[in-house]
Amino acid sequence: MTPSSPAVQFITVDENHADQRLDNFLRARLGYGLPKSYIYRIIRKGEVRVNKGRAKPDTRLKAGDVVRIPPVRLPSPSDPVEVKPSQIQLFNERVLFENDELLVLNKPAGMPVHGGTGLSFGVIDIARAARPEAKFLELVHRLDKGTSGCLLLAKKRAALLDLQSQLQSEAMTKTYLALTRGRWIGDEFLVNAPLLKNQLSSGERMVKVSGEGKPSKTIFRVKEIFSTATLMSAELLTGRTHQIRVHAAYKHHPLAGDDKYGDEFFNSSMRKAGLKRLFLHAYQLTFNVAGNVQCVEAPLDETLLSVLKTLRLEA
Repeated sequence: MTPSSPAVQFITVDENHADQRLDNFLRARLGYGLPKSYIYRIIRKGEVRVNKGRAKPDTRLKAGDVVRIPPVRLPSPSDPVEVKPSQIQLFNERVLFENDELLVLNKPAGMPVHGGTGLSFGVIDIARAARPEAKFLELVHRLDKGTSGCLLLAKKRAALLDLQSQLQSEAMTKTYLALTRGRWIGDEFLVNAPLLKNQLSSGERMVKVSGEGKPSKTIFRVKEIFSTATLMSAELLTGRTHQIRVHAAYKHHPLAGDDKYGDEFFNSSMRKAGLKRLFLHAYQLTFNVAGNVQCVEAPLDETLLSVLKTLRLEA
């Protein structure tokens, strides 16, 4: 939702938002389209107050705290303020699993998880419009804009903390399908290569394998072999930015449709096979719900299934 607040707000923190960082509380309240730099600036200048006192971005809020939020105005008053009914319908059609604690969405490729300040809305904006009764709704993890598949959202603060803990302890399993260049020699591969994230002067994020990076592990398994490509499953043991894409390229098998780390000649041949996007799909998510193991699978979209069908005919 595009934020527009012409007056000072005083918000009392409820139990659902207790122990949340102040900066994250503000982003959720004001809309993820606001730049992080704006959030940090109004905190630093003292325009945001907690119980009438200054606070830091990482201040943990408590139930009953009163947060002062200054007027917020975005530069373009013509920006839309409502999510379209068609977007809500698409969201509802793509819900794979839902209960009182959480929901799993089959996110379409091309849809960002967070919207910007222009015409685009992110998953979180649409989710809140589709579930207006939910007092709390937050992303448990993220998917890149070009990646489709299982995306987990929490509907309660306790569920968010529990699911994020499962992510960090590897109790949650995230498995992707990726179409890669060439044929892998073998059936299963553990790629253990640290990843370092850099931001270029243009603002573009690039990730590379580096000894100075964070520990990163991916298990690749062969699913189907074609004449010039291999369909792989990729299980994340860590959750770094662009991890599967960089690890696959590091093994000399870049992903089809990857315009950042991929091979242009291979991408061109895949476009002839009908591929118009990055072939990376979060197809399976396994986690614990109330002591029970829940496994959710997101079917491949027709566009990706069509590419695989074409490749089988060429084999």
